[in-house]
Amino acid sequence: MTQHGEIWVYAEIEEGSVASVSLELLGKGRELAQVLGVPLSAVLLGHRARPLADVLFAHGADTVYLADDARLAQYTTLPFARVLTGLVRDKQPEIVLYGATPLGRDLAPRVASQLRTGLTADCTDLQIGTYESGGHLYQNKLLQIRPAWGGNIIATIVSPEVLPEMATVREGVMHVPEPVNGRTGKLVEVPVNLDNEPAAVRILERTTHPRTVDLRAANIIVSGGYGMGAKESFALLEELASLLGGQVGASRAAVDAGFIKADHQVGQTGTTVRPKLYIACGISGAVQHRAGMQESGKILAINTDPDAPIFQIAHYGIVGDVREVLPRLIKALKGKL
Repeated sequence: MTQHGEIWVYAEIEEGSVASVSLELLGKGRELAQVLGVPLSAVLLGHRARPLADVLFAHGADTVYLADDARLAQYTTLPFARVLTGLVRDKQPEIVLYGATPLGRDLAPRVASQLRTGLTADCTDLQIGTYESGGHLYQNKLLQIRPAWGGNIIATIVSPEVLPEMATVREGVMHVPEPVNGRTGKLVEVPVNLDNEPAAVRILERTTHPRTVDLRAANIIVSGGYGMGAKESFALLEELASLLGGQVGASRAAVDAGFIKADHQVGQTGTTVRPKLYIACGISGAVQHRAGMQESGKILAINTDPDAPIFQIAHYGIVGDVREVLPRLIKALKGKL
């Protein structure tokens, strides 16, 4: 099948701004578009969302498809899926990318089902390459890369015979491109026809809870695992993070044990981070956790087990009890500060 369409990024709106994962996808989308020699476009669904098109242009979009309607002011599955499905059928893009957010994980499979096309969820990388099957060589296909079997293997998934190729991509695994102020593109206003759309869901009330921590923006993260022993021990992490000007993270085991809230979770089922310094305290280093922090600039691991997997990727390691090591480290830092 000859490929000739655009690459699309679904631009998710988060509290009146373009979600950071959508900006990350524009960066990756630009790389893919250059390989294929096709335009990069963004799809923007919302109400009074026109100013956000300029943000998308600045981050690399050549075209922005804007569906602006009061009925799209807040996300509900059926109206958004209907508008996006109709637009894909009309314009026939080659690739459509979504963030692996709660919204993206809800919208993408609905659209893929309507279009009878494939969808790969929670990708951590995307590439353009060739694929051979049944003696046939498929060229310039989207290689959708993601962890599988609990993170024990990395799978490359291809949809060779159907278009568009679709994937959701995890937050934080790609870099946000630097915006080019003043960059412009083509704005295409999309008609919205929802007159016969059944109102299966009505939003009666909306309550928002702001994030207590933004790990993706942190240059230094001090993370604790189940080896911290108790919720009270996380006070040591908070003190160390405060001294270093960093944020507190955690493994899934620590979150599941109730030591800290889920907003702080790092890993395959949490937030993917790339700080300049990552201090892993009492974290064994399960592959699911390492997948979310292994690209940190420097990694310091503290663990009682010298054979803990975390030491395999750590630049520096301390074998010892975190509840003994951390107070000494804090005391030393206070002396220098």
